[in-house]
Amino acid sequence: MRLEITHRTAYTYSRPVGLLSHRMLLAPRNDQHLHTISFSIICSPEGLIDWSQDVFGNTVANVTFADHTNELVITSTAVVEQTAEKWPVFNIDPGAHSYPFAYSGADLTDLGAFAIPISADGPVVSWGHTFVASRPTDTLSLLKDINAGILTKVSYRIRDEEGTQSPERTLEIASGSCRDIAALFIELVRGLGFGARAVSGYVHDPDATVDDGGSTHAWAEVYLPGAGWIAFDPTHRRVGEASLIPVAIARNNGQIMPVTGGYTGVPEDFVSLGVSVQVTERRLFAAAN
Repeated sequence: MRLEITHRTAYTYSRPVGLLSHRMLLAPRNDQHLHTISFSIICSPEGLIDWSQDVFGNTVANVTFADHTNELVITSTAVVEQTAEKWPVFNIDPGAHSYPFAYSGADLTDLGAFAIPISADGPVVSWGHTFVASRPTDTLSLLKDINAGILTKVSYRIRDEEGTQSPERTLEIASGSCRDIAALFIELVRGLGFGARAVSGYVHDPDATVDDGGSTHAWAEVYLPGAGWIAFDPTHRRVGEASLIPVAIARNNGQIMPVTGGYTGVPEDFVSLGVSVQVTERRLFAAAN
């Protein structure tokens, strides 16, 4: 499946302001199921882009601006090939088929903070233990039960506020955005001893029953020996990378916001922020003889 993603971010100000450096995580992250065919960023006013990688291997565009402006528009366009299967089979090592299992010393060292919950004995982790019906139990079935079970207690809602709610807050008010629900899932499984990481990107799913408020999306990945990192999308109760276009991974969602930056001025100079995302399928046609 070939997809085109257009992501537009527009800031407006009441008067011309000086723009500070902006950090952008917008380039799709290639893996065995995703190949980037083309990618570009256009800024208005123009800026000087310096490309780098962060500690997680994400592609970062750091943009500096020389001109004062009362509007900043950032538009990224990507064309990708997504080949993930809708119903994947995971080749998990035999030693990890049943939960609980122990990661190897090397894996545990490399997972590091990915395996440490925010609170080892808080209400979120306590709730996570209720999903464990017996010991031992099937590892993948347990993770699928958590992935599907979160929405029995938490409702999805579009949330315009910046940042991510704490998992405890999401559980307390029983609602959250996709990034809040993903953060709750991550805290649950880390509390059970799994290594998990946050993922940001886009979703293309014409069959989805949840309105994502555009096509930006957040989900989680869990590391299982043999299978590697497996995508879990608790907002849609789905497993695997089909329909997902990852852009960045990190320990938490706050580290992988698509665009961050500032300006020189006073708070009253800021007027508005608008974000629009379109993810469309590019159909390929065979050439006529």
